[in-house]
Amino acid sequence: MHILFNHHRLRLIGLSFVCVVLQGCSTLEDWTQTARQSLSPYASTRGTALINGKDLNAWKLVGNANWRLQDGLVQAELGDGFLITRNSYQNFHLVAEFWVDEEANSGIFFRCTDPLVINDKTAYEANIYDKRPDASYGTGTIVGVAKSLVQPNLKTGGQWNTYDITVVGTRMTLVLNGQTTVDTNDSTHTDAGPIALQYNKGVVKFRKLTIESL
Repeated sequence: MHILFNHHRLRLIGLSFVCVVLQGCSTLEDWTQTARQSLSPYASTRGTALINGKDLNAWKLVGNANWRLQDGLVQAELGDGFLITRNSYQNFHLVAEFWVDEEANSGIFFRCTDPLVINDKTAYEANIYDKRPDASYGTGTIVGVAKSLVQPNLKTGGQWNTYDITVVGTRMTLVLNGQTTVDTNDSTHTDAGPIALQYNKGVVKFRKLTIESL
């Protein structure tokens, strides 16, 4: 009986060990899945919804583009100008969902140094411009800083797209529709600044923009 009891105890200990290992694997798998989801350009952030389908209270208008809220979408198709956030951001994770036609010239500017003069010299621009004459800094690039790692440049016209932008210190990464187009370092603009959505031509629509400070 003593031997059987010990054998039974050993079996219980062995089964307990297996359960712990399996539980650990399950936890690791769950963690891995969570990490993958958090890195996915289609995953929502835990931050603030700057586009909520209800109002434009988080934004100010610069220029004469006809930015407005229509059917829950923030859109423009006339004029030339920006929507610029009221708050400033330095290190952040931003996820934007947008639709543009093939002629559109738009972009997401960040760390803007002058809220009244917004261009690729006073801020970083994650470009949205499929037909840019100089295609080297077309869609998926940071204009004047980093060309796209994906060649030829990705096209976004006529479909819904997701831009995933992460900025920490001097490092900036752009993920467009699941593909990393930029992973670079630059120290031109290091201070916090507003986010700006550009309208220059074509049709531009945003249905989501969330940002989480890091």
